[in-house]
Amino acid sequence: MNIASLFIKRPIMTTLVMMAIVIFGLFAYRLLSVSDLPNVDFPTINVSASLPGASPETMAAAVATPLEKPFSTIAGIDSMISTNSLGNTNIVITFDLSRNLDAAAQDVQAAIAKTASQLPPELPSPPSYQKVNPADQPVLYLAIHSPTLRLSDVDEQAETTVAQRLSMVSGVAQVQVYGAQKYAVRTQFDPRLLAARQIGIDEVANAIDTGNVNLPTGTLNTGNKAYTITATGQLMDAQHFRNLIVAYRNGNPVRLNEIGQV
Repeated sequence: MNIASLFIKRPIMTTLVMMAIVIFGLFAYRLLSVSDLPNVDFPTINVSASLPGASPETMAAAVATPLEKPFSTIAGIDSMISTNSLGNTNIVITFDLSRNLDAAAQDVQAAIAKTASQLPPELPSPPSYQKVNPADQPVLYLAIHSPTLRLSDVDEQAETTVAQRLSMVSGVAQVQVYGAQKYAVRTQFDPRLLAARQIGIDEVANAIDTGNVNLPTGTLNTGNKAYTITATGQLMDAQHFRNLIVAYRNGNPVRLNEIGQV
């Protein structure tokens, strides 16, 4: 039986069927769930590394570039974007939708381990990675300012007090602090002064590390109580660093401000 001839011989039925299909389509279209920003889980891995005190140019050349080279050989990469700031490097790797995220994370971990020998030895910790979803955007921005406090003091309050309290709120997954300004003391040494006193740069670095400590020194037991004694040897400002003794030459102390600027 020819189906086309059936509809040709019965035009009224054909019209009614077409009208029913159109009405059903319009009704079904209104029930479709349409979103301007659909929730799509892109396989994305975020790699971060920190080197306190390093400039963005140094982070890009010494940290980001050695990491990007092995990352570019991983299969299924759709895009790779690196961002460098003062003391921090952040690399966002986005994979194809067909790429298994767990397998991609293993490849990223292997690439980081392979590059460990090419990274600066001054890194306080190896680069870390985490699986993220770019669709998870922050739902609240909180701005903090003070007309009297320094920006470094405001940042300290945000890190130690505000962020900690917000992270304990039920349903909060992550709290990040941006626009931070860390207090730092920078020293510039004169090679001629170092050579005249026969002091190496490693000796200066060790003197700064040993002279700027904040560690428990012991425990005092009195009866049924025990007290922890902490050495207050941490240097808090530039003046304390200037008076730091680096070495002794001919029985005389050589202070940090005698071999450079602080």
